[in-house]
Amino acid sequence: MHSKLIFRILGLLLMVFSLTLIPPIIIALIYQDGGIEEFSKSLIGLLIVGILLWYPSRHDHHELKIRDGFLIVVMFWSVLGFAAAVPLYFTTNTFMSVTDSVFESFSALTTTGATVMVGLDLLPHSLLWYRQQLQWLGGMGIIVLAVAILPMLGIGGMQLYRAETPGPVKDSKLAPRISETAKALWYIYLGLTISCAIGYYLAGMNGFDAITHSFSTVAIGGFSTHDSSIGYFQSVEVELVAMLFMVLSGINFALHFSAFRSRSLTAYRLDPEVKVYAGLLLLGIVISTLYLTLNNVYPTWEESLRFGAFQTISLATTTGFSSTNYSVWPAFVPTMLIMMSFIGGSAGSTAGGMKVIRFVLLAKQGSREIKRLLHPNALMPVKLNGKAIPDKVITAVWGFFSLYIVSFVVIMLTLMMLGLDQVTAFSAVAASINNLGPGLGEVAANYQNVSDPVKWVLTFTMLLGRLEIFTLLVLFTAAFWRK
Repeated sequence: MHSKLIFRILGLLLMVFSLTLIPPIIIALIYQDGGIEEFSKSLIGLLIVGILLWYPSRHDHHELKIRDGFLIVVMFWSVLGFAAAVPLYFTTNTFMSVTDSVFESFSALTTTGATVMVGLDLLPHSLLWYRQQLQWLGGMGIIVLAVAILPMLGIGGMQLYRAETPGPVKDSKLAPRISETAKALWYIYLGLTISCAIGYYLAGMNGFDAITHSFSTVAIGGFSTHDSSIGYFQSVEVELVAMLFMVLSGINFALHFSAFRSRSLTAYRLDPEVKVYAGLLLLGIVISTLYLTLNNVYPTWEESLRFGAFQTISLATTTGFSSTNYSVWPAFVPTMLIMMSFIGGSAGSTAGGMKVIRFVLLAKQGSREIKRLLHPNALMPVKLNGKAIPDKVITAVWGFFSLYIVSFVVIMLTLMMLGLDQVTAFSAVAASINNLGPGLGEVAANYQNVSDPVKWVLTFTMLLGRLEIFTLLVLFTAAFWRK
């Protein structure tokens, strides 16, 4: 591995990130309610650290290897998580500890949406903007953005892209050059964000709320500028806009690009992952609505449909917005919705979870094994959209699934050892590893009251889920460090 090259790239990326503190400073100047000094000092400090990392190795021009890519991705997400905590820690309005600041920043960047902050309605606009902006940047991945600009800096980006987007479709490109692929993804991402902000504004939000909520909606992050989340607005129109863009953001962005380029919806109609994704959401909405209606949680079925549909889409896509306090619903519905978050959205989207495509392949593989009991000598390839899936992909999916389950169980037992009850531990790990955010029990509203050791474990869990297990855990193997 090339340590100088790695520090050079980390320095460059840290310098780029420091510039993202300019918008919060502008917001602070506009609203004049605090934050100018804290964000200005943080910008200068992070810029200096970036320069110190970059300058000694600025002339190093080695080719990136795949191991370098994995290490850079993990190091940068880790460094960035701590760097992004600096303004949160020094903002005088919040009085946040180091642990809380790091937890909040990692939650934002991994688009988890778990928060330790209360009294959001009273915080400076600059700080509220910053939290939402962190989710927007983390949604598509800082590294994917860097892939688009690294070629201009003389550094190839394919290794970073593969490390940042592991999974069955990680090597698919929208354009011949990887930098063009990253740019295409960002154009779609930006287009959805602008459309979502306009939709929120037309639905009745003010300009600030419309823009900041579009950040967390398209990023499928779930942060809000209000303690009551989307429920603050008490607006069916706002909820409809949120549901539409949560669903769209949970679809593979490559399909959005294909549909935009061809000016046709055929790409969505033919994609098997979209069919299952839509079917699962519809099934979840029907079950939630019926259960809420039959148990008289709301006086009318229309209200059951309104709140059931919103929370189903929000939790199943791993966004984490709330339009009502769903944690007080009959236990079946919140538990079912959290279980749906394990499936999550489509591969290549900003959603968390294991991804729908893996769920489909697992189901097909399980069905094949059952049929093999009856026909042990038959050749039964697993097919997707009429095409046979290579066995190495199926093996990788099973490997991912097993690591996911083992990681979940180990972390859950660790949290129980640290004092959480079973319901809280289960939902906290599910909400973190699936990048969902809100849980049940003690973490239904926020994570403020859990202990510092629990917060550090959950911070690691968020990163584990955001990097989809393999990218992070590969660093803990002896083979990775062997020359």
